[in-house]
Amino acid sequence: MATNLVVRNVDEDVALALKQLAAAHGRSAEAEHREILRSVLQRPKRRSVAEILSNMPNVGEDSDFNCRNG
Repeated sequence: MATNLVVRNVDEDVALALKQLAAAHGRSAEAEHREILRSVLQRPKRRSVAEILSNMPNVGEDSDFNCRNG
């Protein structure tokens, strides 16, 4: 289901930049606006550091990586 959005009071320089970007991508300003919204709002959720660390494989003990043995 599609929804219509209306954006008011956009600075002229922002509107011009949108039109220029749209032209560079070979699409209308409206299509460019949709693509910008989609790319920003539908990107994957950022993972926390704790989640990244908990998903790292166990590759050995800290001592296995100690290069100052001796």
